Amino acid sequence: MSADLTRDDVAKVARLARLTLSDDELDLFTEQLGHILDHAADMNALDLTDVVATAHPFGVTNVVRDDVVTPSLDRDAVLAMAPDARDGRFCVPRILGEAP
Repeated sequence: MSADLTRDDVAKVARLARLTLSDDELDLFTEQLGHILDHAADMNALDLTDVVATAHPFGVTNVVRDDVVTPSLDRDAVLAMAPDARDGRFCVPRILGEAP
């Protein structure tokens, strides 16, 4: 556990965060926060001089296809198959409330 972290430090942080901690919680959180700080110190000690900084671990590329106009279904033929169509649009029941 981090030797620099004391129970009083954790109590001060808890007080600043407006948290009320019991004595058991203070002991537990002091130990846990100490482990977290030790891990952060281990990470900080790594030699990263030859590591290139990245924002994302993988190359980000656009994988969508080009937008190309192609022949589609005939609008009038599709609307003719609909149970209810008006003014060139499909008519559907309301989501909220009763169906017409």
